[in-house]
Amino acid sequence: MATSPRSVDTISLCSTVSSCPDRNGFYGGFQRTDKPKEPLSKAQIIAREKKWLYMIDNWSLYMSKNYKKIRDRCRKGIPKSVRPRAWFYLSGAYLLKKKNPNIYKELLEKPGNAHIIEEIKKDKHRQFPFHEMFLDEDKVGQIELFNVLKAYSIYNPKVGFCQAQAPIAAFLLMHLPAEDAFWVFVSVCDVYLEDYFISGLEVLQNDAGILEGLLKKTCPSVYRHLQKHKVEPLLYMTDWFLCAMTRTLPWETLLRVWDCFLAEGIRVIFKVALVILGATLNRHKVRKQCNGLCETLEVLRNPPEHVLDEDFIINNMQRLNLRVEDFQIEHTRQKARRAKQKALQEATAAQNNSNTNTFSRSRGSSPTNGSNSGNITVVNVDNEHDADTAAPISIKNGNANSSHRP
Repeated sequence: MATSPRSVDTISLCSTVSSCPDRNGFYGGFQRTDKPKEPLSKAQIIAREKKWLYMIDNWSLYMSKNYKKIRDRCRKGIPKSVRPRAWFYLSGAYLLKKKNPNIYKELLEKPGNAHIIEEIKKDKHRQFPFHEMFLDEDKVGQIELFNVLKAYSIYNPKVGFCQAQAPIAAFLLMHLPAEDAFWVFVSVCDVYLEDYFISGLEVLQNDAGILEGLLKKTCPSVYRHLQKHKVEPLLYMTDWFLCAMTRTLPWETLLRVWDCFLAEGIRVIFKVALVILGATLNRHKVRKQCNGLCETLEVLRNPPEHVLDEDFIINNMQRLNLRVEDFQIEHTRQKARRAKQKALQEATAAQNNSNTNTFSRSRGSSPTNGSNSGNITVVNVDNEHDADTAAPISIKNGNANSSHRP
């Protein structure tokens, strides 16, 4: 069974930490890879590297004329030696850096919000604690992680800092120089996961409804099981989506998923979630054993090892019978549902106000109440934002011209 990221911190270090790191830099933890998959032949690796290097040298041409080739090559897996540069281009970060050549250094020189700085300091040591970059506070990994998160909190004060951003930033720092990692991080937070980290998590709630609708289409038996035991999507998918799977998947699987994610957008995270849900709960025997909410969540938080294997995830993602239109239909349904909920809340609030005013007037006109001291004041707070916050976005900053939102 794969170890749940939430349980990693509770495991004895003596039982999980090796004296030497694996090829990815992990001394322990569930993302350590002791037995890597059989590699491609040297000739295959060189051939793929050459194709990617040529494609990157002609990036604008491929993006405008042959994006399908980029997408297909991302699905096959980007060669390790080319991956950092490919991610830099796929995310559009190279354009952001070119447009703002000195911004990162200038942001580091600013003091930032004192409260946010303290929150970042408290959180930085929790990210990938078994990786060689983040073992100690004085290691370059924790220093650069602090710098990237601080710089972003100043760059986008509307978001500031959210704990779920930290593993994404740390993950990027394992592959890219700090400044390049910062600009990819900006693109991920502001485009791919736009408005995910704003207080209220309304876009995430909307996407939870979309995931539920897609699950009903792709795996009805699992959908019915979750409905029967009242397992709300936010109970199991929040960490998957907010952290873009960085705290959920084995390392090799995570790299392959991010190759696709940066090429195709948030739909990839939806598909990975659907594969995990379907493969984990699809068997009747497993569902029968999960006879309640807690049992079901325990299984979803600890999927079988084979379900998280890179080939299993990637192959089954591509086999899902989902079109772009399916995502758009579910998005429209969720938008209409939330608009209906908002209208109902407003009508209820208006009715409550009307009843309160009537009661206040009757109290004020009573002969036994000669002052306003008996009046009741009701403050109605409606935190529901416009349902358009999750509207599809067309990406035009160097990555796919297709929508990265549903």
